[in-house]
Amino acid sequence: MEIKDLLIKDAMIMDLQATTKKAAIDEMVQKMYAAGRISDIDVYKDGILKREAQTSTGLGDGIAMPHAKNSAVKEATVLFAKSQNGVDYESLDGQPTYLFFMIAAPEGANDTHLQALAALSRLLINPDFVAKLKATETPEQVQATFETAEKAKEAEEKAEAEAEKTEDGTRRYIVAVTACPTGIAHTYMAEDALKKKAKEMGVEIKVETNGSEGIKHRLTEEDIARAAGVIVAADKKVEMNRFNGKELVNRPVSDGIRKPEELINLALSGKAPVYHGDSEESSETEEKSDNGTLGQRIYKDLMNGVSHMLPFVIGGGIMIALSFMIDQFMGVPQSELANLGNYNQAAGWFNQIGSAAFSFMLPVLAGFIASSIADRPGLIVGFAAGALANAGGAGFLGALISGFLAGYVIIFLKKLFKNLPKSLEGIKAILFYPFFGLLITGFLMLLVNVPMKAINDGLNGFLTGLSGSNAILLGALLGGMMAVDLGGPINKAAYVFGTATLASSVAQGGSIVMAAVMAGGMVPPLAIFVATRLFKNKFEKSQVDAGLTNIVMGLSFVTEGAIPFAAADPIRVIPSFVVGSALAGGLVGAVGIKLLAPHGGIFVVFLLSHPLLYLLFIAIGAIVSGIIYGLVKKPAN
Repeated sequence: MEIKDLLIKDAMIMDLQATTKKAAIDEMVQKMYAAGRISDIDVYKDGILKREAQTSTGLGDGIAMPHAKNSAVKEATVLFAKSQNGVDYESLDGQPTYLFFMIAAPEGANDTHLQALAALSRLLINPDFVAKLKATETPEQVQATFETAEKAKEAEEKAEAEAEKTEDGTRRYIVAVTACPTGIAHTYMAEDALKKKAKEMGVEIKVETNGSEGIKHRLTEEDIARAAGVIVAADKKVEMNRFNGKELVNRPVSDGIRKPEELINLALSGKAPVYHGDSEESSETEEKSDNGTLGQRIYKDLMNGVSHMLPFVIGGGIMIALSFMIDQFMGVPQSELANLGNYNQAAGWFNQIGSAAFSFMLPVLAGFIASSIADRPGLIVGFAAGALANAGGAGFLGALISGFLAGYVIIFLKKLFKNLPKSLEGIKAILFYPFFGLLITGFLMLLVNVPMKAINDGLNGFLTGLSGSNAILLGALLGGMMAVDLGGPINKAAYVFGTATLASSVAQGGSIVMAAVMAGGMVPPLAIFVATRLFKNKFEKSQVDAGLTNIVMGLSFVTEGAIPFAAADPIRVIPSFVVGSALAGGLVGAVGIKLLAPHGGIFVVFLLSHPLLYLLFIAIGAIVSGIIYGLVKKPAN
């Protein structure tokens, strides 16, 4: 769609008289009606105002693009208006607005207004084009300016497309999959980094994301067949057999964020290992194609279990925490405090639902660790092994061991039954693997449970009695760990340990360890906010703007929001974060603040034993980290 086709002379205002936002909208809507492009002023104007209520369409740099798509629009139109003196349009940069593009799209239009927005945006980022528009005096000049700009843009895109072709005339094309255990930040940051770098390199790419909302932009068979190479940037299990026979680069998701050019070059080089996968050998071939170390593969298997376990922990944990809050609110006699969470009927309902979800935590952890190692046959054995660890008192550590045990038992059975007659192939997965896997793993777990229960009981006893210097040191250690790699293995190790302690401390009113972990994880993004406010002269404008988004991420306990700053200057940034996070975690441990929820940030503040103190300690940590970072950072160019 071309913008010049939507810019009609009858719907242009070359000397806008309005001086306020309201008056400007009224004047432009009236012109739309007079030009016969809308049938109802009130209906169309209501759509414009609803969009403005979300956020101002005054984009800054003297430009505004109000738009609406509703039943009052007769025909897709872009109204152009120009103000000589400027209008206070509440623009994002606070400056007056001189050029207006009011977009009207019919209700049944196929995203016409969005396409127009995109096309306009691409043109309006060119300051020379904007300057030419400001100099126009007649509608004919406006149309001619757009026509010239669009032709130049088409020629530029055509030249770029030619440059992106290889010698045989085919366009370079790759596909990628990004995934992280929680699916909140790393997944999408890796997607953006790969897309941005691919565009700079003249490479076409399609990226599938395996995030918290499920799989988005799923790769089709045609996508995979057409691709010259495949990139899998993931810290958890993803569907691999579909890439059978393709050159595949398998790396941690952090490489997708920090090393996108390296991954793209390797995928196109013809030197990446060819992935061979089938139902029987998927785990072995995946291991061969994985360029990571043994430790990275173990981490990926563990994170596959953790990522599937977290929804059960978070959902169930918050439901149980609410049952405690309901009982405390409704009142419980001193003699019935041991029954807190179940005393009143309403509390009992919440407790019953939360406990049901919570009871799946250890079986799910073990099951998905095993399935990451041995594919689907490992799932049933891992689930059962995790349930045995739970029933035997081995706790989180026992379930973790049981998951790896179940996975490698299945790998052993796959090799053992590799040469069975073809007539028995069909019953291996439904009979031999489940039965013999359960038989071997089950009896091994009965042995493992004995020492693991003793370790688990000792650890729970230590954590329950945490106080004084022990609580301070442990809180500082775990808080600091949350800031070391901002969502990487060390961060996840601290978080997993926190959730493990929560499982056994609900009856005691929550976990000090979990509280310290969440405090430490909230500090880095908040420290970015503090630094970009106090030391604005040391940051670029885009970084100062990013500081505002980090306050939301920090309050939501999304530590990964600080990654772009850490990746740009890790030597100065990481130590600054660690100091503040350790301080916050240590203060939480010193006071003995307990948390009943495994996630949520400020949204679960009332599930803390001392909410106001907790927020104060996080603020102290963020301010300390922000000041240190601001002092050691070099000024922006």
